[in-house]
Amino acid sequence: MGNREDLLAGARRCLEEKGYLRTTVRDIATASRVSMAAIGYHFGSREALLNQALFAAIDAWGQGVGADVGDGAGSAAERYADMWTREIASYRTDRWLWIASVEAFVHAQTSPDLLALLAAGQREGRRGIAAQLAGVPEAEVAEADVRGLGSVQLALTSGVMMQWLTDPEQAPDATEIAAGLRALADRLEGA
Repeated sequence: MGNREDLLAGARRCLEEKGYLRTTVRDIATASRVSMAAIGYHFGSREALLNQALFAAIDAWGQGVGADVGDGAGSAAERYADMWTREIASYRTDRWLWIASVEAFVHAQTSPDLLALLAAGQREGRRGIAAQLAGVPEAEVAEADVRGLGSVQLALTSGVMMQWLTDPEQAPDATEIAAGLRALADRLEGA
């Protein structure tokens, strides 16, 4: 690997071990065995490097968790519940990723560049989520599905993640999430 790849790998290790906010330039340089000056040369700043490492990890996670939701074996409800089972499992196994994401969101409130990246990531995420749930390529997702289906699923994901990070003993499982959505849909139909 070259310095750039070493820095990304080191930044990811730091995110896993220290989180977004507590990771320093020195931490990344030590973890990657690359000089601190190389961070500025390759990425411009510690924040830009951490952002790239974090977004790469989130993208990889999304590809794994969202696989086979739109089509595949089982009913749509079974595939949806399976997706939630995988996602909830990741709140345990990849806890660092979700804590780093929350830290990045908090930091973004005073970092316009990071806020713009997160907003763009959410726009892309809504489209990807809607495509996965609809079982179509992203290019074929209707804008109404991006704004509706994608936005609602993103909100569910964020809310369930926060519950699992703060109170995993009381956070809902896949079955409870599906039942709650059915109950909500029934109430909306009856209204």
